[in-house]
Amino acid sequence: MNHTSQTAVDDAVAIGIGGMAIALHTQDLGFRQLLEDRYAGFVEAGSHPQFDFDIDLFDPSDQFEPAETKHAEDDVQVRLQDGQWLLQRGDFSACWDATAGRGHIRQSRNPYAVDSVLRIVHTLILARQGGFLVHAASAIHHGRAFLFAGVSGAGKTTISRLAPADATLLTDEISYVRRAGNAYEAWGTPFAGELARVGENQAASLATLFLLEKGPENRIEEVAAAEAVRLLLRNILFFAEDPELVSLVFRSACEFVEKVPVRRLIFVPDKSVWEIIR
Repeated sequence: MNHTSQTAVDDAVAIGIGGMAIALHTQDLGFRQLLEDRYAGFVEAGSHPQFDFDIDLFDPSDQFEPAETKHAEDDVQVRLQDGQWLLQRGDFSACWDATAGRGHIRQSRNPYAVDSVLRIVHTLILARQGGFLVHAASAIHHGRAFLFAGVSGAGKTTISRLAPADATLLTDEISYVRRAGNAYEAWGTPFAGELARVGENQAASLATLFLLEKGPENRIEEVAAAEAVRLLLRNILFFAEDPELVSLVFRSACEFVEKVPVRRLIFVPDKSVWEIIR
């Protein structure tokens, strides 16, 4: 069942993340406004999106919906079938033809289902470009970007909250890393963590990836390349059950570690930690 408001619209909301715009088409005016509010700062009016998705909304309480649509807590599944990517979780199902640049999303009215689709699509695109999404806070300070990676509780939100006033927060949860020739760039994302604050839609050359660890003092330690690759891979977001892309992501992690310093940042929850971040 498709629920639309009395006033239908045909134009899309184009969301630009990492320098790439994806247009979301919906005829539901209320949901369109919801998307514009959710992705404020990343909506690109008048842009020429690289990919388009049509959104079909359903009521999760509808008894005629398939049973699998009722379990939003289920793990996401991503697989390639007959040339199309199939994406599924309890609150959405989607298909995407990367070659044609078009896809379709069937989802509940929750805009965070769109969040998941956007993250997955960007991971698939980045895998072939040498980049990735990573569980990391990131910020621009003095013109250079810094990543702060770690599992839940490692301190991503804390380091973001402690950032000085002249730092630009790109995200406190999921960072966007793109290859730029022989270097890398970090881009802001709308994917917020505990701060519940959308990042700034800016980018800068990436200076250092810090692996976060809370401790009794502020200090930086060198990390061996093999360990750096292993810990980076643990934090990279990737969902597809596809051996080729998995291999590309592994290669991307190795190449990243060759070109970007990876260090362990041991810190206490105090603003003074930013004095050693450079």
